[in-house]
Amino acid sequence: MPRVYLSPSLQEYNLYVNGGTEEEITNLIADAMEPYLLASGIEFTRNRPEMSLGEAIAASNEGNYDLHFAIHSNAAPESLAGKLQGVDAYYFYNSPYGGEMADIVTENMKQVYPDGEKVQSVATATLRELRRTNAPAVLVEVGYHDNIEDAQWIKENIDQIAKALAKSIADYFGVPFRQPQV
Repeated sequence: MPRVYLSPSLQEYNLYVNGGTEEEITNLIADAMEPYLLASGIEFTRNRPEMSLGEAIAASNEGNYDLHFAIHSNAAPESLAGKLQGVDAYYFYNSPYGGEMADIVTENMKQVYPDGEKVQSVATATLRELRRTNAPAVLVEVGYHDNIEDAQWIKENIDQIAKALAKSIADYFGVPFRQPQV
């Protein structure tokens, strides 16, 4: 059974332009992912909002997980605030497994994001949650919380986003993606 460390954002200070915080909204996405993961036979553990990023990374590393999956929303640099849109799936630049996972996320998010041309995989060497985790890792920015259209889309499509992300995890592990039984 695959084991995943889900890591929704711990950034309660990042405000959505239309109300709410990055921490609040990404935890709603993680909540909505849980039934899909359970139905697909994927074991998971989550960080907790009161944790620091260092504590979440340590918990991930102590747990011998097969994947570290971080969920965030983005904000543009000050000079471009409110002007950028899209989904970015970040992976550590020298991790073939993280890159594979990011590509799977990109393909599944293109199915739900309004403009698939604005969904991309991005290699990076700067994000601590990707550099310091032992498991292959991906950090998904599900949209821009400082852009009114993206922020509204995220809040109105939490289940669609969660389903696409959970399907991505199932696809990565090669297990059948299943709908939860109601």
